[in-house]
Amino acid sequence: MSAEREMMAYEQEDLKRDLKNRHIQMIAIGGAIGTGLFYGSSWAIKTAGPAIILVYLLAALAIYFVMRALGEMAVEEPVSGSYISYSNRYIHRFAGFLNGWNAFIFLLATSAADLNALGHYVHYWFPHIPIWVTAGAAVSVMFLVNIVGVKVYGEAEFWFSLVKVAAIVAMIAFGVAMIVFGWGNNGQPIGYRNLVDHGGFFAKGVGGTLLAIVMVAFSFGGVENLGLAAGEARDVKTTMPKAVNATFWRLLIFYVGAVAVLLMIFPWTSLTTKGSPFVEVFTKIGIPAAASIMNLVVMMAVLSAVNASVFTNSRTFYNLALQKNAPAFLGVVNARKVPAHAIMMVFAAMFVGVILNYVMPERAFELCSSVTVFALVCAWGSIVISHLNFRKIRIRSGQESSIAYKMPFYPYSNYIALAFIAAVLVCIAILPDMRMSLVVSAVWVAVVYVAYRFYTRSELPVAHPVTES
Repeated sequence: MSAEREMMAYEQEDLKRDLKNRHIQMIAIGGAIGTGLFYGSSWAIKTAGPAIILVYLLAALAIYFVMRALGEMAVEEPVSGSYISYSNRYIHRFAGFLNGWNAFIFLLATSAADLNALGHYVHYWFPHIPIWVTAGAAVSVMFLVNIVGVKVYGEAEFWFSLVKVAAIVAMIAFGVAMIVFGWGNNGQPIGYRNLVDHGGFFAKGVGGTLLAIVMVAFSFGGVENLGLAAGEARDVKTTMPKAVNATFWRLLIFYVGAVAVLLMIFPWTSLTTKGSPFVEVFTKIGIPAAASIMNLVVMMAVLSAVNASVFTNSRTFYNLALQKNAPAFLGVVNARKVPAHAIMMVFAAMFVGVILNYVMPERAFELCSSVTVFALVCAWGSIVISHLNFRKIRIRSGQESSIAYKMPFYPYSNYIALAFIAAVLVCIAILPDMRMSLVVSAVWVAVVYVAYRFYTRSELPVAHPVTES
């Protein structure tokens, strides 16, 4: 078989390309700033101590390589299925099937974790409102935003992300003022002592530092969803490289920078795992209203994550249906070119997350975040492996020189990313509270394989899109 024939044809999508450059840029930022930073950072700091800064730095480099691999393929072959479609083409159909349906368990886990965090933020003002009530209201609003059309989603995500960026920049600026000039600390500069006092920079040892990589990975989860926007971007060859290139610097600023400031202001031992440590920064300044505003911001960060989850998962299920790896009704779009049936399925799945927060509100975040990391590992690993095969095919066909946006340091950057992904898996296996997620994940993979055998018992041609009248 020739290299050209090995390269599979695009799924014939029928989505409206209505996302502008500013939408794509803010979707990229929104994917990089989520619940893992505002809420999960407390857990990561408690696990690693001040050395968590190094973990974020190394993870940012690895994820940048993952995103560059995804960006190269997205520019050459822009489809809403993104890494799911690429793993279907360049690894094996089961890889695409597994990644696609991993999106389902990923959806359940992330939405439950995000909604749990949202409920805790609401408790800052209204401690008596049950978490599940807040969760149900949030899911309903985000469903309406997404069912109207992709442009409405893009606008909502643009403003959510803009608020998040402004808040983090403000927090870093206020923090630097406290560290250097003593603002909010009776005029006494705080300095960097909190990074080395209280047990030293490696207060939890090398072991604790490495184990924190799991929550850091959860924090970065969502950056890969930028590729899903390629299928609805107006000028993917221009917007996608810009968005991917900025990923590394955004991760450095918003994670490494923000967490470093946080750890210089507070002794790491004083940060609690309840609520957001970012709210504590504004409380320390002595302006109660500022703390309330920051709490509102972190709530918007969660709403942004839920909003993005509806968009990305609905496009995932839509693309799966076109691959004949999901029921055909999920591949139907309405008159506005929105995959309405897929959005309804996402809506139903998210309400399972609402129920989970009703049943076990105190354990939902840790359990769901660890299960989420498994889905992330599969997604990131498949991106890197798909890219290796994608580039090999291009090399064999003599088309490598025509690639517009190449992965740097290929193939060594691929191997660095794979090493990071392997380290995350090992750490999940070591951590007692997260080890169970591997068992759950193994059972899930077995279930998906049985479903895969059912769907592929007779090979069918790839479906064409259907539009409702």
